Amino acid sequence: MKYSWIYSLFVLIQASHALALDIATHTADKGFWYAQTSVYTRHYSPTPEHNNRQRLLGLERNLASGTIFGATTFRNSYRQRSYYAYAGKRYQGSDYPVYLKLSGGLLQGYKGEYRKKVPLNRLGAAPVIIPSVGVHFGAIGAEVVLLGTNAAMITTGLRF
Repeated sequence: MKYSWIYSLFVLIQASHALALDIATHTADKGFWYAQTSVYTRHYSPTPEHNNRQRLLGLERNLASGTIFGATTFRNSYRQRSYYAYAGKRYQGSDYPVYLKLSGGLLQGYKGEYRKKVPLNRLGAAPVIIPSVGVHFGAIGAEVVLLGTNAAMITTGLRF
């Protein structure tokens, strides 16, 4: 828990900002930024070596057209610092605050004996496609991110 104060500060900023502003109407025509963190991870076939605390921090730009691009840093399933840079598309529902998101990009950070845990991980980086389903209420958002056939992660974030 060496950096637990960072996560507490992040949650405090999310809550105070969401209470102060209604970002949904402000960002409808311009797009928005989305800062996020992981709150829960579950491996489908867990082993004792798996890490379920990813400590993900990410920043994403969502354009009004639905195009997204961003980057995240996190601890992978084997406690190695990893990075994901991506672009993709967000498909927003018109009647409900629910959306689908599909991102694709490069994943870096699986090293040593865990290098082959990610397909096509040549030169230390691998191309990946990551789908997710999200919901937002004003400035607060949450997503279920499907990490291939290995795990699912729940993230929460703040639109601004």
